[in-house]
This record gives sequence, structure tokens and C-alpha cells, in this order.
Amino acid sequence: MTLLDLWLSRSIPMCLLLQSLVLMALCFPSASMCPKGCLCQRDPHLHGLNVSCSQSRLKEIPPSLPVDTVLLRLDHNQIGAVPDQAFHGLRLLRELNLSYNAVETLGEGAFSGIEGTLQVLDLSHNRITSVHKDAFARLKARVIVDDNPWHCDCALQQAIGGMAHNHEAAARVLCRSSELRDQEGRPFLAVDTDLCNLAKRTTDYAMLVTMFGWFAMVISYVVYYVRQNQEDARRHLEYLKSLPSKPKKPDEADDISTVV
Repeated sequence: MTLLDLWLSRSIPMCLLLQSLVLMALCFPSASMCPKGCLCQRDPHLHGLNVSCSQSRLKEIPPSLPVDTVLLRLDHNQIGAVPDQAFHGLRLLRELNLSYNAVETLGEGAFSGIEGTLQVLDLSHNRITSVHKDAFARLKARVIVDDNPWHCDCALQQAIGGMAHNHEAAARVLCRSSELRDQEGRPFLAVDTDLCNLAKRTTDYAMLVTMFGWFAMVISYVVYYVRQNQEDARRHLEYLKSLPSKPKKPDEADDISTVV
């Protein structure tokens, strides 16, 4: 065997090894890309990553999610909030599962950056009571929001009205509390009142009551002031009447006799 044959025999396996390493690097993300406690798998059919962080005892959304994440599971954790722009860099995200967490409210920018690609958003089984009126405004996804202690108010009515699939979402919302007492415990779709106008009327009524209270207080003060002055004047007059008459001087008496 010549030196060339020997070199070729050793080079071919080395090339195969390098090709295998390249394929593995392309097919499987490195450990540094995948957040701690999560499992990241590349799905060739999705052209991206399937990132599963389910039951990982997470208390917040991982800050370093892979940018090519397509499916993201964050369910069954202890996540208490969704910060604004928490998913801003995930421009390929199609499905987001946040069910069975402790989220209580949603701000205007909670889903900023993923409005155009997201197809399914699962927020069920959380502690959500209120959302910003524009929290779902630009989402085209099917939103699942059932099993939350919703407070049915103007903001929720506007938020659900802005959903692309608002009828399905509204059908799953149960009012734990409401601006209307008789709606508590009933489905959101049973609320046929414009809660925004109701809030405005309530505010107008409160302002009217406040203004009437101030007006009544001013009138009462004026009446009290007038009566107090009248009482003081009466007492002063009685005091003047009670004073003894001033005696006449002798010179004044002589002058009177002379005149007569």
C-alpha cells in the first residue's frame, strides 16, 4: 500500500465523521440554545423547534428561547405573569401553550411580535381576572381562555370583541364577578349590556352625586352663615335696647326753657 492509499483510507472515515457531526448540529440544537428545564427537538415537518418546558416548575417565562421555536409548551408550571414582548423574537411561533399556570392579568404587549404567525394560544386553567382591552387586538390565533376567574367589565368586553374568533372564546368565559351583579356566575355571552356605556353612566352618576353633595354643602354653609349673622344682629340690638338712657345735662335744660 502506497502512502497515498494510506492517506485516502484514513481521510474517507474522517470526512464521514465530519459530515455526521454537521448533520447532528443541524438537526439537534446545542444545549446552550435550549433553556434549562426544557426539551428542544427539531421537527423537519415544522421547519423549526418543538420546545417543551412542561412541568418544569418555572415561575417565569424563560428569557432565552430559541428564535426558531415553532411549538412552545409552558403548561403546568407556576408562571405568574406574561411580561410585555416576552415572545417578541419568536417570529416562527405557531402554537403557545400557557395552560395550568398562575397568570392573573395580561397587558397590552403580552403577545407583541407573534400576532402574525401564532395560530393557537392556550390560556386555560389560569387565574386571569382582567386583561388590557387591546391584549388580543392583533392576534389571528384561536384563543382558549376557559377556566379562569374572569371579571366581566368593559375591558374584557373590548378584548374579546377584538379577537378573530371572539364568539368561541366568549362562549367559554364564565363571569366570576361582573359590573352587573345579576351576571355573576353566568356565561359572558349572557351579558347583553354594553359594559363600557354602563361604566360611563356609573361615572357620570358618581360625578353628579359628588357635585350635588358639594352644592348642598355650600348651600348649608350659606344658610348657616346668614342665620348666624341674623342671630348676632338680634343679640346686638337687644343689647343696645338694654342700655340705660343717657341723662340730660343742666345746660341743655336751661336752653330748652329759654326757647320756650
